[in-house]
Amino acid sequence: MSLKEQITEDMKTAMRAKDSARLGTVRLLLSAMKQKEVDERVVLDDAAVVAIVDKLIKQRKDSIEAFTKAERADLADIEKAELTVLSAYLPQRLDADQVAAEVRALAAALATELGRALGAGDMGKLMGAAKAQLAGKAEMGQVSAAVKAALAG
Repeated sequence: MSLKEQITEDMKTAMRAKDSARLGTVRLLLSAMKQKEVDERVVLDDAAVVAIVDKLIKQRKDSIEAFTKAERADLADIEKAELTVLSAYLPQRLDADQVAAEVRALAAALATELGRALGAGDMGKLMGAAKAQLAGKAEMGQVSAAVKAALAG
């Protein structure tokens, strides 16, 4: 079953269980997916769905931070509940050591391909390769830090 089908089934389950909080979050996700499909005239695969979930999770984290600073615990709690629901649709994430190892391997392959040592000017090339390989498997902020570390060291 694809991730998109799983999300649709989860919506039906939440409807039957009358779980309005979960239902609202799943509908929000389905709406974002449908919007992407209509805008780009494509059918989303699992990688594209994970990218949408990542984007929504980042928005929730930003909202939680803003609500916490504004001392609005009630709104922060709602965002935290949505974050929990959305996190269930992400694949198992790599930890920092695994991300660093993947980036080092990509850096070595890129250095071999270019026939020279990598420098700061190669950050775009390395980040592009890392983004392609680690999309959905790791947080991009973590990947970016690993790329900077690989180029510095």
